[in-house]
Amino acid sequence: MCWRSFLRLISSKGRVLLVLLPFFFFSCYEPVGEPVGNSTLGKRVNPSKVHFQKGIYGGVLYDSSSSDPKTFNLVFAHETSSTGAVGGLFEGLTDVDIKTLKPTGRLAVSWEFKAKGTRWIFHLRKNVRWFDGKPFTADDVVFTYKDIYFNHRYPNSVKDMFEIDGKLPEVKKLDNYTVEFILPEPFAPLLYSLSAAIFPKHALEKSVKDGSFKNIWTISTPPEKLIGTGPYKLVKYVPGQYLVYERNPYYYMKDSYGSKLPYVEKKVTYILPQKDTELLKFKNGEIDFYGLSGDDFPSLKKEEKYKNFTIYNLGPSLTADFLCFNEKKRAIPDWKWKLFSNATFRRAISHAVDRKGIVLTVYNGLGFPVYTPVTPANTLYYDKNAPKFPYDLKKAKKLLESLGLKDRNGDGWLETPDGHKVEFNLLTNSNNPARVRIGTILKFDFKRLGIDVHFQPLDFNNLVDKLLNTHDFDAVIIGLTGSMDPNGGKNVWKSSGQLHLWNPGQKKPATKWEAEVDRLFDEGVKELDFKKRVKIYKEVYRIICRQQPVIYIAAPIVLEAARDRVKNYFPTIWGIYKPEKIFIKE
Repeated sequence: MCWRSFLRLISSKGRVLLVLLPFFFFSCYEPVGEPVGNSTLGKRVNPSKVHFQKGIYGGVLYDSSSSDPKTFNLVFAHETSSTGAVGGLFEGLTDVDIKTLKPTGRLAVSWEFKAKGTRWIFHLRKNVRWFDGKPFTADDVVFTYKDIYFNHRYPNSVKDMFEIDGKLPEVKKLDNYTVEFILPEPFAPLLYSLSAAIFPKHALEKSVKDGSFKNIWTISTPPEKLIGTGPYKLVKYVPGQYLVYERNPYYYMKDSYGSKLPYVEKKVTYILPQKDTELLKFKNGEIDFYGLSGDDFPSLKKEEKYKNFTIYNLGPSLTADFLCFNEKKRAIPDWKWKLFSNATFRRAISHAVDRKGIVLTVYNGLGFPVYTPVTPANTLYYDKNAPKFPYDLKKAKKLLESLGLKDRNGDGWLETPDGHKVEFNLLTNSNNPARVRIGTILKFDFKRLGIDVHFQPLDFNNLVDKLLNTHDFDAVIIGLTGSMDPNGGKNVWKSSGQLHLWNPGQKKPATKWEAEVDRLFDEGVKELDFKKRVKIYKEVYRIICRQQPVIYIAAPIVLEAARDRVKNYFPTIWGIYKPEKIFIKE
């Protein structure tokens, strides 16, 4: 499994396992319902204690996705419907060992650094071939970073992540299997960041030179033209129905017995927008995995023993859904912009979110209220004293009154001092039942404040287009994925970031607090003293908590059901441990 080191929008499921991405956002949680460690919720996996069986070749693994991919080009993919579809076709120079959570080699086998950490030399694998049989070399690495990621014509999250004070690393080929990264400043998260996908120079160089790269590898591209080095290649895509993957015969990994990996011959991912359909297919044995909701758990737990599947308890989700207002000035009416860009208004809204009630109602008690970007699960960056705004309608009303928002005509709705009724459209993706239920609850609770919410669930890809392209939205309930290292969130928190959802791609920070976050992120990546680095990011998160640009709501306990025919399957909250060793035994 290839780790991605920057944040992306989450379509549905909320499960790490088969999205091929670890999660970055964490919950500051107060358990509601069953305790996380309760074994009655499901089996727990400790990667340090697992035992791998010798695999059997063949078979088909069946999974599902809640949405069609939006693109096959990972450089421009901002949503898990796309990255989940093609992320596993590609690999980075590095990966993360789920057992230790430390960087390990992938396409690079070793590395060394010089000049106080500003020059890094990476030694590449020599037995790697692309899907079309051509050898992987240093040329592919240099091309990927220099001509794609660091190309000013292609705004992308990898570039956001590597940029320090407006400067980017220089990447040089030393020989066919050695590359050098020359950094403008020491860059603490380098090894985590280099998990970004490497692309084939021979297949893409022409499109980069003639300017057509943005339009290459779309969902209409024949699958055989998608050239990667991963364990599986995409061989068929039928929109609205399924994706089919076949084992890469050139894949270089081997098991401890010297047998080539992966074991499973084929994988099929069904596109199932409706959660009920996904559950039915799992119960009927048509798919091998299912991410449980709180409502599903009681009935599925009863069936576990005699229907040949196992429920795994992965612990608290490392992602949380949140509410975000549009602060892009020319995208919304001026009176809305004045409200949404006012931190007092956002704090009032935060006080009006009944997080504990949402956990009980939406997650059947199997989840956590969320207040901040960091949770006790991330012991390094958790700050129990970070500001938060718990449910309190009286405080919410006082804050709204302080902004001059009153029911001036007696119709039950607040109005602004210049007479505008306080109302906004609230969007979310329709294929995520939890978000739809959260939106319904927020609509009701905000009505009690005199705020009229027009709630509208949309198709996920349509929603993403509104968030990232047209900016045609007032407010949204969404979630994000990302990396283990805080710098992976740079494309969200920096004002110039592609996923700075409330006001993306700023040429200069719109507010003083955003400028301070920018400064601290640049300082954090250069700081090599780990304790000082932790302190820097804790300050970033405190600023974010005070300003509430995103209002965190709740996160579930992650429960995953897998059919017992799937062997060597060891899921964790950070991903599957060595997924290439999975095999099928009926």
